[in-house]
Amino acid sequence: MASVTPEVPVENVVEWVEERAGRFIGIANQIWESPETALTEKKACKLQADDLAADGFTITMGIADLPTAFVAEYTQGDGTTGPIFGFMGEYDALPGLSQDRTPTQAALVSNGPGHGCGHNLLGTASLAAAAVVKAWLQATNTPGTVRYYGCPAEETVEGKNFMARAGCFADLDFAISWHPAQINTPTGGTSLASDNVKFRFKGRTAHAAANPETGRSALDAVELMNIGVNFLREHTIDQARLHYVITNGGGAPNVVPDEAEVWYFIRSPERYQVNELTDRVRKIAEGAALMTETTVTEEFISGIYNLLPNKVLVDRMEQHLQALGPIDFSDEEIAFAQEIASAYPRELREGVLKAEHLPLDLIDAGVTGEIYPTLDFGVLMMGGTDVADISWNTPTVQLGTACFVLGTPGHSWANTATAGMSIGHKGMLLAAKAMALAAADLLLNPDVLEAAKAEFAESTKGRPYVSPIPEHVVPRNLEK
Repeated sequence: MASVTPEVPVENVVEWVEERAGRFIGIANQIWESPETALTEKKACKLQADDLAADGFTITMGIADLPTAFVAEYTQGDGTTGPIFGFMGEYDALPGLSQDRTPTQAALVSNGPGHGCGHNLLGTASLAAAAVVKAWLQATNTPGTVRYYGCPAEETVEGKNFMARAGCFADLDFAISWHPAQINTPTGGTSLASDNVKFRFKGRTAHAAANPETGRSALDAVELMNIGVNFLREHTIDQARLHYVITNGGGAPNVVPDEAEVWYFIRSPERYQVNELTDRVRKIAEGAALMTETTVTEEFISGIYNLLPNKVLVDRMEQHLQALGPIDFSDEEIAFAQEIASAYPRELREGVLKAEHLPLDLIDAGVTGEIYPTLDFGVLMMGGTDVADISWNTPTVQLGTACFVLGTPGHSWANTATAGMSIGHKGMLLAAKAMALAAADLLLNPDVLEAAKAEFAESTKGRPYVSPIPEHVVPRNLEK
């Protein structure tokens, strides 16, 4: 077994992941084969909950009023001693990314969903880590409480943030997460905070040719709002992002639309900046309604924080990855990855590597199993994650492992292909080992955990977590 550090004899953790590999690969494959989009993940949720229940965990379903969210918990000891810690899982798929397990683009279902972000692997590796750490707690009689959180709707940021608002993570001593990636490395960077908001305008219908003067166009209001927001871009910080889609623009050109809707994501590096920017967008919406003699209502869907890295935990995770060593990809797997890469222009792949801060000498490798040091300390990821809300509740660490083809874009058919076969499975198992080792290490080395807590306290000093989701907002129920 690969050691963690000489003073940390973590018995059997790595071997137990390997012994149970068939179980975990089977779960990942079942989720891959039945992809479910955000808030509809019934099969994946039940599959994972049933597996952990059979393994001796206590299951609580439907937490935070999310039907496809659950927590699985196991306590060794009387529950009064030992840390409480959690592994974060996801299992939602993306629309339109159906893909066969082939190195060329071939949808299994036309326009069907697929795991183009690898969440079939993400949730399963976290489940695996929780299951193996439970076994280790039992075998070593180490006191502590391990939890696996089944988190829905990461892609629409409607999962962990609602769970955080409900206090699901408030008592954790630490949390561990990961994400399928293109290389094996800890995550040390941060991300954008964001709000997810819809604006609905109500006007008055009319015949667009015969008597347009009697109409009040809700579509005009949407378009004027978008023009105003586009002018606002000049007066925001460089890292802010404002993007939208018109979700309802009317039914026919010859009818003045009395209803129209636009959906915005509003992002910035800090939570307070998003609050301020969203208020400015609201004023523009009100101005558009005033100009068009329409009315506007807002649907606040969700909001998230910026990711708060913990250097103590990131450095420790790097040690675990280095001790575990690289993934051994076969010649067949490398050739599979290289064929996928060849479907994308070289300049596109170079751009992806640069954006991900990855070495350009990987451009023709297809896939790499090497372990890399943390590459993104101090780097702002121009996207968001609801793991951020956990990171403002408790010290949190993430890592990425090699599951995807180098230089290919995220949320693509290429990701779906490797998430369903051995390349993704190998990355998943490495993540499970690293996360399980990290948790056991923190239980055996309370001084490291205390240092992580001290860093967390300093980082959040004077900035307590306050959910960005208004109290009246409830999770969407797509079955209604």
